Amino acid sequence: MPQQTSRVDRGSWLLSAELLGVGLLFAVVFVVLFVTGEKSATEQMLQVAADETPTEQELQATSPVAMVTPEPTELPALAPLPVVEEQNSAAVELGKWLFFDNRISGDADRRCADCHVPSKGWADGQDLSTGYTGTEYFRNSKTVVNAVHAKYFYWDGRLDGQDMPTQVRDTITESHFMAGDGRIMHQRLKNVPVYVELFQEAFGGEPSFNRMIGAVAAFERTLVSRNVPFDAYLGGDESAISAEAKQGLDLFKGKAGCINCHNGPMLTDSEPHNLGVPHNPKIITEVKRHITLRSMMSFLGVPNYHNLTRDPGFFAVSKDYKDFGSFVTPSLREVSRTAPYMHNGMLPTLETVVDFYNEGGGEDENKDELIEPLGLTADEKAALVVFLETLSGDPIEIDISKESIPKYEILSDWYETIN
Repeated sequence: MPQQTSRVDRGSWLLSAELLGVGLLFAVVFVVLFVTGEKSATEQMLQVAADETPTEQELQATSPVAMVTPEPTELPALAPLPVVEEQNSAAVELGKWLFFDNRISGDADRRCADCHVPSKGWADGQDLSTGYTGTEYFRNSKTVVNAVHAKYFYWDGRLDGQDMPTQVRDTITESHFMAGDGRIMHQRLKNVPVYVELFQEAFGGEPSFNRMIGAVAAFERTLVSRNVPFDAYLGGDESAISAEAKQGLDLFKGKAGCINCHNGPMLTDSEPHNLGVPHNPKIITEVKRHITLRSMMSFLGVPNYHNLTRDPGFFAVSKDYKDFGSFVTPSLREVSRTAPYMHNGMLPTLETVVDFYNEGGGEDENKDELIEPLGLTADEKAALVVFLETLSGDPIEIDISKESIPKYEILSDWYETIN
């Protein structure tokens, strides 16, 4: 039996195929130029590009994503989260301070904690997140709680979830998030004696960019759900959740069909799906958000990015038109604390989310065939919400104000200090 491969993993195959296609295209252009010599180089390149551009049907027929058809398998069982490997305590302490420190952003104005607010489930409570100074973002901010267990990062799944330091680096240096410069940030931190001591204790050396992202990653790995009622129920404690929540669980696994995409310990299949979620008009009507959308899609190589009127989602990774408007299934852990919902924050409460699914989702030509009307009664919808509320654990209450972070200090023995 062939091994099942994730659609997100297979998206990288298409990127490789595109690169090969580009090489073949330039080879054809060279032959045309050499043989004919009748048109300008620009004219011939445009003509060849037009002649060689495949139709959408041809793209789908030859795409590595379309070529691989995995064998059907049983859904992963609902289960408690696995235990996280113990982290370097000194690195965690350092990473905690840095997570709340604005000096790791480009203009020393943004903190990780501005989009991942402890009191808001480590998301930010907005439909669309706030970007770096002078910009606004076009997607909802996801919680970082349990990110250590994620298979992929971001709504479009463009980063491997096994590489937390890369996620930290990408977020800090991305120009629309924090716009940090790795060549500058650690120089700032060298002027904070408390940080110099913490870096020495955690890594045995002075502040550096790699050590900084390693520390933040170590801290983020400790942000996991604890004392979750549903996990206690799975462990055999029948009293951990109410009778109504148990009814909701039965609906989750049965009539409502939630488990088809929300399964396993993280309650996600980590695959892209199109639900027909209503578009958030702000990504078009608010200029700063639209500029960010176009800039980001240009960077990701999205065709015709300058004419986008909606978020392409996973299409930015796969370049397969069947994925346009698809987004990776989010985890349902801590879901009661991370409103509003969906990639664009268009569903404000859990009740509206359940109503949305009960009505069969929204309208989209690429909508997943699994999404269809459920026929839930008012009592069944209420029971489903009660069950979803059992997926949150104890609040993770950490809050460090900008005023309390370690301060810059003048070094009295600056000439003798090794730097």
